Amino acid sequence: MALVVKNNMSALNTLNIMSKNNKNLAASLQKVSSGQKINSAADDPAGYAISQRMQTQIRSLNQDNENAANGQNMLKTAEGTVSSTVDILKTLKEKVLDAANDTNTTYDRDTIQDYLNQAVDQINDNANVTYNGKLLVDGSMNQSGTAATVTYTNESLSTGTAFSSSLTALLDRNGNSLNILGADQVTISYVSNGKTMTTSFSASGATLQSIFNAASQADGASETGFGDANYLTGAGSGSFIGLNAQGVSVYTADGSSVLAVASTKAGVGGNISGFTISITGTDGNVKKSVNSVLDAWNEQINAQDKSNDNSITLQVGTKANQSIRVGLGDMRARALGLQGVSADGSVQNLDVSTRSNANAAVNVLDNAVQKALKEQTQIGSVESRLDYTQDNLTTASQNVQASESTITDANMAQEMTEYTKNNILMQASQAMLAQANSGSQNILQLLQ
Repeated sequence: MALVVKNNMSALNTLNIMSKNNKNLAASLQKVSSGQKINSAADDPAGYAISQRMQTQIRSLNQDNENAANGQNMLKTAEGTVSSTVDILKTLKEKVLDAANDTNTTYDRDTIQDYLNQAVDQINDNANVTYNGKLLVDGSMNQSGTAATVTYTNESLSTGTAFSSSLTALLDRNGNSLNILGADQVTISYVSNGKTMTTSFSASGATLQSIFNAASQADGASETGFGDANYLTGAGSGSFIGLNAQGVSVYTADGSSVLAVASTKAGVGGNISGFTISITGTDGNVKKSVNSVLDAWNEQINAQDKSNDNSITLQVGTKANQSIRVGLGDMRARALGLQGVSADGSVQNLDVSTRSNANAAVNVLDNAVQKALKEQTQIGSVESRLDYTQDNLTTASQNVQASESTITDANMAQEMTEYTKNNILMQASQAMLAQANSGSQNILQLLQ
């Protein structure tokens, strides 16, 4: 090789190698310090794009998990207030049964009425519970699309029973006669808008339809608009019961024929609670075996006002519309049948000041407890679902995190080995550059 002084090619070559070693050393240092083998798109364009999408997925799944947890906290708040209402209704059932007992004086029943009034106020307070400023069980979060009409069914009577059937010819589900005599007395009691209506008539020549005709003409019925607005009409025989608040057809569970009656006034204003039928024999005793069948009218569709679909939507997926929708029912005293608004606009609570009123109120409390427990069960089922949802989101996040780790995380043992190698090469190239530069000094000796 020629000895030159203008271009020190050995030094230039060594400098080029040292620059490469310096770049490799910087890359190794970045990987070791960050713990990632992909720190920019330049390191691995495809791997970088995949890892960024995975990181977005992980953050989305974690947010969904938080959404589910917050939703569960909201539902626990709603469940807690419904649970409190159930406890109140249990106590009220005891008080109403006490008021129906004739060992009590009028003063005793007035005392029970005072307790009931306070309990009704507390039920309304419970219904106004909020979470993050949102009212939950006051009916504002329901899933109603139409005004639902309260509907009762009787599945204890024979499937061949019609509203035109004579009372004295009625049969139970097994085809056995109820043994209603013409001389027996029929008493009907029900509560509408907090007011109790009662009437009686002879079973002689009466049909099943006569019961509902007499109910529409009960003393005081016109004061609450029951006569024309709330007249109970048969929904017809067959398995069809009616339409719920979501507009969905409701049928009997076994598909058998059933008698259904419904208020012709939809919504909470037409709510009829505690519908009771009693047969009394000529000896003055109540025919319990007959009443167990004839009085077995169960509320199948709850009265509910029409509203927009204000159900709660919980976003629990990484894509649009991957959500859980929860409709919370109306737990106000009026929706439970314990309170109403009369024609003059005054508010009236369930009345237990007399024995007959207290007796009619027993079924009202049974229906109210049933509604509250149904609401509590529905809320609890969604809470349970959210538990599974959170478990699934956590598992999905961990699995995506593991995949992202495989792509981006550095093998520290391997990277330290690479770093050590590049560090040594860097030091070696620096030493050699010094030697290459000193080589030109030897040429000066030839010029002396």
